Amino acid sequence: MDNRSIGIFDSGLGGLTTVKRLKELLPGENMIFLVDTGSVPYGGRSTQTLIKYAREDIDFFNKFNVKAVIVACNTVSAAALNYVINDYDMPIIGVIDAAVNRAVSETKNKKIGVIGTVATINSGIYIKKIQAIIPDAQVFTCACPLLVPLVENGRIKKGDIVIETVLKEYLSTFKGTGIDTLILACTHYPLLKDIIEDIMGPDVFLVDSGGVTAEYVFDWMEKNDLFSQSAQGNIDYFVTDDTESFRNTASLFLGSDITENVHQASLSGKNEA
Repeated sequence: MDNRSIGIFDSGLGGLTTVKRLKELLPGENMIFLVDTGSVPYGGRSTQTLIKYAREDIDFFNKFNVKAVIVACNTVSAAALNYVINDYDMPIIGVIDAAVNRAVSETKNKKIGVIGTVATINSGIYIKKIQAIIPDAQVFTCACPLLVPLVENGRIKKGDIVIETVLKEYLSTFKGTGIDTLILACTHYPLLKDIIEDIMGPDVFLVDSGGVTAEYVFDWMEKNDLFSQSAQGNIDYFVTDDTESFRNTASLFLGSDITENVHQASLSGKNEA
């Protein structure tokens, strides 16, 4: 048993979709969620900047003695995590491997699509990891730089002509490819799942990278006897920008309002908010 908290971070509010799934699976766990809204989005940043941000985000959890840090950000997981993970003693879990493993297990025709930020797609990590398991897999990718800011601004509902038009344009990349599996390689994208399903059709299985990572974390904690003894855990939210704006938008991701435990955070190397 281990009563220490789980640390989770993302550049934006998309990581809340992972927090929500973790809370469903692990209701007794205390969690600390760091959201670097002061620097969102990470998706168009250089590799060196992403490495710097990753270190600042992970360093934040040192003072809490967490039992693990979950990188609920595909961009950092794809482009920066390999450069920093060996610098820390604590377990650090990204979102790439669980998504790849689920996609590989679901595909029937070995044709897999991936949508994500520019940095995630340009890293090529999904292609590399999928083909390491299935060498003859065909992997089709599309960078979607407009999706994170649209989701952060609440443009997530069916019938919203803006988000539907943008998604149709991006997803047209996969027309004629025959993919039967699509990885949502950004933790913001599950909020668009209904629209994506309508566009892609019922024959394409969608993989929620953050959700399947939460399931992986549950299995990992069970195997290592890391569950908390508590029946009900708490979540503390730390925000590097405006806390009130975070409260107002977070309900879109969590499905409920946040009324307490929201704190201002300052990361090493960044100015005070």
